Amino acid sequence: MPTAPYRDPALSVADRVTDLLARMTVPEKVGQMLQLSAQDGVRDMVERVHVGSILHASPERVVEAVDLAARTRLGIPLLVAEDCIHGHSFWAGATIYPTQLGMAATWDPSLAERVARATAVEAAATGVHWTFSPVLCIARDLRWGRVDETFGEDPFLIGEFASAMVRGYQGAGLADPTAVLACAKHFAGYSETQGGRDASEADISRRKLRSWFLPPFERVAREGCRTFMLGYQSIDGVPVTVNGWLLDEVLRGEWGYSGTLVTDWDNVGRMVWEQHIHADHAEASAAAVRAGNDMVMTTPGFFQGAQDAIARGLLDEKDLDRAVARILTLKFELGLFEDPRRPDPARQAQVIGSAPHAALNLEVARRSLVLLRNDGTLPLAGGLTADDTGRAVAGDDPTPRRIAVVGPNADDPHTQLGDWAGASGQADWLPDGHPRDLTQTVLDGLRAHVPTDWTVTHARGADILTLGPDPAGAFFPDGQPRPPVVVPAAPDERLIAEAVEAARNADYVVAVVGDRIELVGEGKSTATLELVGAQVALLDALAATGRPLIVVLIASKPLVLPPAALSAAAVVFAANPGMRGGRAIAELLLGLTEPAGRLPISFARHAGQQPTYYNQIRGQHGTRYADLTQSPAFAFGEGLSYTTVEYTDLRVLTPTVTVRDTLRARVEVRNTGRRPVRETVQVYVSDTITSVTWAEKELKAYRQVSLAPGEARTVELTLPVADCTLVDAHGARVVEPGAFDLLVGASSRDEHLLRATFTVVR
Repeated sequence: MPTAPYRDPALSVADRVTDLLARMTVPEKVGQMLQLSAQDGVRDMVERVHVGSILHASPERVVEAVDLAARTRLGIPLLVAEDCIHGHSFWAGATIYPTQLGMAATWDPSLAERVARATAVEAAATGVHWTFSPVLCIARDLRWGRVDETFGEDPFLIGEFASAMVRGYQGAGLADPTAVLACAKHFAGYSETQGGRDASEADISRRKLRSWFLPPFERVAREGCRTFMLGYQSIDGVPVTVNGWLLDEVLRGEWGYSGTLVTDWDNVGRMVWEQHIHADHAEASAAAVRAGNDMVMTTPGFFQGAQDAIARGLLDEKDLDRAVARILTLKFELGLFEDPRRPDPARQAQVIGSAPHAALNLEVARRSLVLLRNDGTLPLAGGLTADDTGRAVAGDDPTPRRIAVVGPNADDPHTQLGDWAGASGQADWLPDGHPRDLTQTVLDGLRAHVPTDWTVTHARGADILTLGPDPAGAFFPDGQPRPPVVVPAAPDERLIAEAVEAARNADYVVAVVGDRIELVGEGKSTATLELVGAQVALLDALAATGRPLIVVLIASKPLVLPPAALSAAAVVFAANPGMRGGRAIAELLLGLTEPAGRLPISFARHAGQQPTYYNQIRGQHGTRYADLTQSPAFAFGEGLSYTTVEYTDLRVLTPTVTVRDTLRARVEVRNTGRRPVRETVQVYVSDTITSVTWAEKELKAYRQVSLAPGEARTVELTLPVADCTLVDAHGARVVEPGAFDLLVGASSRDEHLLRATFTVVR
């Protein structure tokens, strides 16, 4: 029997897709549009539902599903997808990196690109073809449960990191066997919540979308990100899943995007059972297909609903072909018909958790740490040096020191890894998370890296929470289990007394506090930003001992720090620093490395400030609340070093420019201390008079420079004038002629910025 044309790799992808589509039945086409969770088995979904993609599949079920798909009538291979968010999240022994928020604190997109490339290499070896990453959402309300998944609050920085991760995942192209499909999510405006509540109505005008939320997505769409995921939320009353303006006019129309769209979890079903805009799955399925959705994630009712829609005249079979063609195109371009890229145990042994990936993980963790406060206590003992094993050795002062390591997150590997990582609850085949020996906690790191004659003691001191049943019931209307609710832990006098005793017997106290994975993720937004449970009581008791207190915040997002932390000897923000985070933190405290992280997101002083982002729109009355300040505790771009850096002599070399020109400027940067530094020189622009209200300032560029003690350098700065845009009243992105301020310095705070002017002429 001759080989079917779609089996012939010598033919064009378009010809192979056309031939295969002509051979498919309606149920087979509908099934190709379905992506289902494999956690309850794969045989029925492959053999009866003809499913096109699976996700959340254990290693054993990936093998079973690929084998079953090969034996179906047409042998169409599966797309195996997984949430490889900051590493191959749900594979035991994979390398788990800092979360996106931690990566963004490096202000170095090249690191994120290397992380994505390493993650793709590990994921591809296990048979995964598609990762639902990166997240391009803008984090503006810190109560939102998914802040950790973002690159922070600034659209420009988000675009830089998202673009880098897409390049890393997709590698040299889909024909590369180590490439995986990147997925830009959540398109668009999903993070603009009401009261911080996850997936609430996003009350965003089209102009506001174009101003802030769409630019990062437009960038990766034009640069070749092959898939986009649609958010849960509705905008102006229309769920994004069926939002014709957003999907047809903007994404497919203006941007010319030809990639594949996937809904988020049960978006189509939610239009029936949650948003109540369709009466049944037939109506919802028809609307989703007509709106341009290609892959429908975890709405099992879509299989029958789409067929019913055709039978009722709500949908035509040809409406399916557009979506199925895009899915088949991905499979042909990945080469899955010739090589389904099955899991490769030999390859897994070579690359998963490999030494180069572990070294990269440590590098990213080191660079992600942000020193927010330091009265000179850090580095401990004035700074140490390391021997060949990485352990600190005494410097000029050989006096042995005693460190008390306390706090609920000092020895908690799960919180250190963060959400989407084994024990965070999405993978039932990893009930205990990743192997404990692969993660170095702060306690592990200090024990392993202090000088041999130093003493490290440990006391937990406080608990954060316990869990209780949701009073609304065990399941959501769609049958998904409701997560338990958080019950804050009360202070335990015995635990606090143990910590106080350890502190009194120590030279330094390292208190590791923050949140836990039960307070992080989808549907887990928080009403408060304060430290939950007994942590404030613990910090108060530790501060009262008078010992130098170093607070390390391991948390999914910026939290409101109590006075005991804000007045501590030092404060370090570590986000969720990944498997090597404990070592990185220990090295920083001991002075074996230099702090280089800068905040990609602002810290609030109180929850009532929300939102707290730096690029606020001009026009409010006053600069404070009647009762409290509006000034953030720590602002976007902030971060200290173990030295001091002085900025002087900002000069604009091209004071008059047109929109076609490149602005050129220079600034003198001097390391005025005795330790080396990697300084992030930040460049903001302020359009002084605008036709519409606009942000007071926006990040437009930055440069990282390394300076030896005492070294000065003239930093050359360039900026395309075409980037100095705003969105006008008609929704057009334009550069308006007139006066601009160029602001250069160490953070977004006005007092940290030098200012010079330039003028844009027609």
